[in-house]
Order: sequence, then C-alpha cells, then structure tokens
Amino acid sequence: MTTTDYIRTHEKRFLEELFELLRIPSVSADSKYAPDVARAAEFIKTKLLDAGADTVEICPTKGHPIVYGEKIIDLKLPTVIVYGHYDVQPADPVNLWETPPFEPVIRDGKIFARGSCDDKGQVYMHVKAFELMMQTKSLPCNVKFMIEGEEEVGSANLGQWVRDNKKRLAADVILISDTSILANDLPSLEVGLRGLSYIQVEVSGPNRDLHSGVYGGAVANPITVLCEMIASMKDKNNHITIPGFYDAVEELSAAERTELNKTPFDLEEYKKDLGISDIHGETGYTTLERTGIRPTLELNGIWGGYIGEGSKTVLPSKAFAKISMRLVPNQSSEKITELFSKHFKSIAPKSVTVEVHPHHGGEPVVTPTDSVAFKAASMAMEQTFGKKPIPTRGGGSIPIVALFEKELGLKSVLMGFGLDSDLIHSPNEHYGVFNFLKGIETIPLFFENFAALSKK
Repeated sequence: MTTTDYIRTHEKRFLEELFELLRIPSVSADSKYAPDVARAAEFIKTKLLDAGADTVEICPTKGHPIVYGEKIIDLKLPTVIVYGHYDVQPADPVNLWETPPFEPVIRDGKIFARGSCDDKGQVYMHVKAFELMMQTKSLPCNVKFMIEGEEEVGSANLGQWVRDNKKRLAADVILISDTSILANDLPSLEVGLRGLSYIQVEVSGPNRDLHSGVYGGAVANPITVLCEMIASMKDKNNHITIPGFYDAVEELSAAERTELNKTPFDLEEYKKDLGISDIHGETGYTTLERTGIRPTLELNGIWGGYIGEGSKTVLPSKAFAKISMRLVPNQSSEKITELFSKHFKSIAPKSVTVEVHPHHGGEPVVTPTDSVAFKAASMAMEQTFGKKPIPTRGGGSIPIVALFEKELGLKSVLMGFGLDSDLIHSPNEHYGVFNFLKGIETIPLFFENFAALSKK
C-alpha cells in the first residue's frame, strides 16, 4: 500500500485520535491541570506503542513528564530524534472562543481547539507517520521520540533530563514540527529562531490599598508608575533603551537583508488579516526584519487594583506585569535578563519599590542550510508541495533547540506545517486538516531522503 493510499484509508481514524488528544486540557502552566497533563502523556505513550515502537516510557521530572520511545531497526542506520510537546497554553480568555477550546470541531477545513497546531496536531503527525512507515514496512532509519510536557512553561526540566540521558539520546539529527510555513501553496523551512527572556515584575507602593479620594495625588500609584517605567523602555523610534541591550546583536549585511526581504510578503494582506490600519515597530526595518532578525521587548500582561464589575475607587498597593524579550544571534538570555533587572530597578522612583522575577529563557539559534538533514527536508517538502521550500527566519522561540546543540551536539531541522494565521496562543486556535495530512505525507519522505543522503 502506498503512502497516499494508507493516509486516505485511515484519515478518519487519524482525525478521531487527534480529537481525543485535543480534548485533554493539558495546560502545563496551571497546577490544577496536572492530572490532565499526565493523562496526555499516557495517551502519547499508548499511541506510540500501538504504532510500533519497541519501548515507550513516561519519564518523571520535577515538573511534568517526558514521553520517550524508540524503534531501533539497525544500529548501522542513521537515527532521527523526533521532538515535540503535548502541553498547551491556557485557553483564556475562554469567552472569546467560538466553540469550547477543548471540544475540537472542524470548520472550513480547519480543526479548532487549543493545541490543534501548537503542538498536538504537529506532534501527532509524527506518530501517524511512524505508524504509516511501520505498517508499510518502509521505515529506513532508527527513530527516537522525545515528547515533553513543559515546553509552554520554558522546558524547565528538559535540560537536566537530556544531560542525564545523553547515551540513549545518541542520534544524527533532531526533527521538530513546531513551526510554520508561509502558505499552503508556498512551503518554507525555518532556519532561525529568536531566543527568549521572560520576566515578571512587581511594583509596590503603600502597604495597603487606599481610598483614591483621600490619598490620591499624595501617594504614588503603582499602576501609573509601572506604566511609565515600561513606556520609558522604548524611545520614539521603538528602539529599546536598556543600556547594553544591543551590544551583542548580530547585524546583517545589506546583501543579507535584501535576500531576507525577497521572502513573499503582502503587507496589505498582513494588515487586513490582523485588523489593523498600520504597522508599528523599530524604525529603519521592514516587518520581516522586525519579526525575524531584530530583538524585541513586549508587555504580555499587566494587572493591579480593582478589575471587577462596577466601580471601586481604589489606589492600589501593587501592580504587576509580565514582559518578554525576543533575542537574536549572539544575545544571551542570561545577560539580557541581568541587564533588564538592573535597568528596571534603576529607573524606579523612590516612592515605590520593585522586584524582578525571571521566569525562563532560551538562546537564539540559526540552523545550517547545507546539511544532509536540511536537504532531506527540503526535498521532502518539494516532493509533496510541488515547490522547493523557502528558507525563513522565525520570530518565535524554541529554547531547547540551542540546548540540544549544546548538550547533544545535534543540529535540528525545523519542518513545521502550521500557518501564522492559526492563532496559536490565542482564542480560536486552529490547524488545517490539509496541513495535518500533508505532514503525515511529508515526514516519511524526510526519513527516506535522510537515509539515502546519509549513505553518500
């Protein structure tokens, strides 16, 4: 049976199984969902065993577990590690979902559910592609699966697990589908990812909430102060004002920037899709450059005081914010976190006190385009899409890619099938049925090409 025939025969079952996984609210950031995270790990374990893995185990960590499985057919053959994650972002704000986030439905050819694209749908492509290769007796490489449950909270425990398991993680390459393509008729492969420094800050004023009439105008309002501090971190050109922030930034040459901007991009369509009348960003750079090769500082959440229904005239005691900084090659997440903390404390007025709480971070990476693995992925996508994929730089972060290179000496191939319009991390996240099935079709070709090219 051919790959196409197998997918066509089992398409309904593949989707039904994915829906089972999507119904599990495996939100790693919220401890109340810990049993569901564990349930999702068990689901992945069962499906890997059903697909033909020799062994699969759920490896405990100090946080959520890692599912590790393998199929070794011949030690002389190359070995591919498939990495992904089964945890998902919180679904909030739930009221903005058109249908419940953990009750998957298909509308207009798209699977709507939290985690449908990031990353359950893309992980499950690999499980089903593995099943396909096993059932058609066409698996040409050894394969190891490393599917974690903490990617959405910074993979806090994966690093130690990887260091403790270097021997059994011996391989030739790591294959990751947690990225996107330019369009369904325009395939691409990401060759760069930005790093991340994620921080929570706390600004404290009076020792209790105060009556805003009695004390307003005489005591500093922590929310106001926090907003002023954050606003001061960018100048009129949207250049980040933290001293030393840009010291290590790798500046691309004019020729490299020209090449980057050859990537097909429709600015008017971009604005239309987002419902905005104009773009906004660092002066002197295009949208593609701002999201691919320039660092950022973004406010992800801010709160304090009274936010319930109706009014309460209060001058709050505290204000909080979550801030993320995306980093580019040569920037260190540890160094940037240090620079941010020092600067944030230095700009606080004496009327308040501040605390900075680093959450997690990761390093930026650039992957080679001349490797056997990249060529295998490029060939596979060209075979299924009918077009050679375009190398792109992604704006997001997958912190463990740099970790894998450091600890295991392995490069990664970022062969994702999502779209930027899939609303990952947002209400109404979705993933195209086309994309899900195209991934299952393409992944076996990567294995076939990688095995063949590795012999040369």
